[in-house]
Amino acid sequence: MRTTTARVFEIDPNTVLQWLVEAAEQLKAFSSYFLHELHLNQVQLDELYAVLRAVRDGDMSEAEAVEQLSRSPHWVWTAIDPETKLLVCVRVGERTLAMAQAVLHQIAGLLAPGCVPLFVSDGYAHYLTAIVTHFGYWVQPLRKQAAGPTPKPRWMPLPGLLYAQVVKTMRRRRMVEVKHHVVFGTKAAVDQVLLACGWQINTSFIERLNLSLRQRVAAIRRRSASSCQSETGLTQPLILFQAYHNFVLPHASLRLPLVDPIGSNGKGSVKLWQPRTPAMAAGLTDHIWSLREVLLFQVPPWPQPQMA
Repeated sequence: MRTTTARVFEIDPNTVLQWLVEAAEQLKAFSSYFLHELHLNQVQLDELYAVLRAVRDGDMSEAEAVEQLSRSPHWVWTAIDPETKLLVCVRVGERTLAMAQAVLHQIAGLLAPGCVPLFVSDGYAHYLTAIVTHFGYWVQPLRKQAAGPTPKPRWMPLPGLLYAQVVKTMRRRRMVEVKHHVVFGTKAAVDQVLLACGWQINTSFIERLNLSLRQRVAAIRRRSASSCQSETGLTQPLILFQAYHNFVLPHASLRLPLVDPIGSNGKGSVKLWQPRTPAMAAGLTDHIWSLREVLLFQVPPWPQPQMA
């Protein structure tokens, strides 16, 4: 991507790299400034792998790449609010329990106090541990016998925690079975949250987001001349994508009908809809930002702790 941009604008590739670094730093601070104390009803979680250059060149199969990537830092972890389409979290790291913990830790830090959303993911085992770690509490079991060791404390999920999984069975690259499994809470409680939007247990929104990621970020596209090579080189475009997705790009599914249609000055059609971005739907801003506005926005400094 850097080389292609440099060739189009006839500038040095290192200049393009410097632009990308500065833009990523600005947009990371911008997103951190606006994304806080979120009131979310649902969060969908997923992770997707970035194809190594060896796969593109045919040096290894896709299955071998997945096996190798399971031990490499080229996995993209995402979390989305399906109601507002807000991209809550996007991170790059290994496909491990530690990374799952880091993702849930970031999500928990963005939520408003007392907010415990419904979590939906695939069958990846480490999500369960990470979710209950951040939305649970210690319980000391009662002693059942007069003698013997004291029972060890157990980590239990919060009473209001809801977590469901969509477990897909693949055979010869075809999906042959889909199972819905409620891990925490009851099926009735999960359905009550989803029925407010007319939905059933699904991960379709995070899967659609992952498709958009592959289409817009060349480094994780399955067939691309810009295969990922480093964690930093993959993280920077993802930071740009998150800010663009949340604040700049209107989503057709989020638009609202206008009470009073707005006529055009010329022969164009009457404006019937108010376009909205995920940030507008989540109540974080009141207008659609341009990319220029985002890049030039002066992020206020964080309040510093007062010295005693």
